[in-house]
Amino acid sequence: MAGDRYLIQDQHAKYFLTLTVINWIDAFSRKELRDIVVNSLNFCIEAKGLNVYAWVIMSNHVHLVASCRPPHRMSDFLRDFKKFTSKRIVEAIQEIPESRKDWLLDKFSFEARRTGRARDYKFWTDGNHAIDLDNSNIDIIEKIDYIHDNPVRAGLVRNADDYLYSSACDYSRREKGLVKVIVV
Repeated sequence: MAGDRYLIQDQHAKYFLTLTVINWIDAFSRKELRDIVVNSLNFCIEAKGLNVYAWVIMSNHVHLVASCRPPHRMSDFLRDFKKFTSKRIVEAIQEIPESRKDWLLDKFSFEARRTGRARDYKFWTDGNHAIDLDNSNIDIIEKIDYIHDNPVRAGLVRNADDYLYSSACDYSRREKGLVKVIVV
């Protein structure tokens, strides 16, 4: 993406990704909006060649450790995922009882006009902070632990595996979480 110094070179490597809501807006305070991300990830796993090894949805960003199976490409997944979820999230904000509806839509609309990178609303930032875990000296387990500890560091839960919108339970209790992950 433009301006992102973390470029995706190997389209099939495992990546640590950070997808951020514009201006770090706490958009994922509503279950309905988090569920759009969950459902989209599961769809991409089934239909778009996505492998998810770890994930978490925080109030204003999403972390993933993921790869794509050939012939699918990571860049294509990110483009399509962000485009689809952005559209669905904006639609949901317009439909559900959201006290910040006007404020959120105004912020997303302003960002679209400011950047010229979206027609009506811009929900996600352009970059993905994509760190190639296969072709670097970065330990995948350290990144997975970092992802799972996000809700603990934020004070949302005491134990990582108690946070519903994360793959921590897949790792700690070997239970199935909301997204179909591959445990490493």
